[in-house]
Amino acid sequence: MPRKRKLLAQLSTLQNTSSFPQINAVEQLNTTPGADPSPKSSKYFAIEKKNSPQLQEDFFNQPCVSLAKSFLGQILVRKLPDGRELWGRIVETEAYLGGEDEASHSKGGKQTQRNAAMFMKPGTLYVYQIYGIYFCMNVSSQGEGAAVLLRSLEPLQGLDAMRELRRASRKAPTRLLKDWQLCNGPSKLCQAFGIDKAFDQRDLTQDAAIWMVPGQDPPGEQDVVATTRIGIGNRGEWAQKPLRFYLRGNRFVSVVDKKIEREMAA
Repeated sequence: MPRKRKLLAQLSTLQNTSSFPQINAVEQLNTTPGADPSPKSSKYFAIEKKNSPQLQEDFFNQPCVSLAKSFLGQILVRKLPDGRELWGRIVETEAYLGGEDEASHSKGGKQTQRNAAMFMKPGTLYVYQIYGIYFCMNVSSQGEGAAVLLRSLEPLQGLDAMRELRRASRKAPTRLLKDWQLCNGPSKLCQAFGIDKAFDQRDLTQDAAIWMVPGQDPPGEQDVVATTRIGIGNRGEWAQKPLRFYLRGNRFVSVVDKKIEREMAA
């Protein structure tokens, strides 16, 4: 079979297994044999990759707020069907406690087919769709129906592939995204990492396509901003609780709270 037809056949097979945009066959067709296929990486990535054991069950098995803070500085890894890996440092999270948390999908202990992953073992992905087109990715923690939303990442490896996935996810042609725009929001990071509903209920300690590894130099308490969550203004007192956490001074965060940061610096 001619090389081009064979690659297109492979692309068709991949598209049948996941709904996120595929760029592999197009890139292979445009790659010169023997050329370096390595995706663009952050200048900080080489340091991270020297020590990259996968995070295991004991890391995820902690209370929701504790896990949301512990995620900061850790590395999310996504392996694409063609074998390339995308790496991103977690820089912003939100805790959703379940139970009495009015902003949680599992408030009141309500379990549905949609939110079933929130009640599964810690480290299970809960991926849901918003507005019928975007996805958000959460990780279950200790606590009935509790989970942490991954809100923003600092891209480390595979930035060119992230741009292609983001571009393919948008309907209208747009300008080239800058590094800080690739993953600065929960739906943006899902687009950049090719995350869709097919990843719901996957186990981060067992899955071959997505996992986490520890980052270097975990942040101290003075480096973590605790503030209100985004987009839940109609949830009464729960809208004011400081359950969003981000790395202070990191330009890849989606929304900064300047007031809280000034108070921390005083």
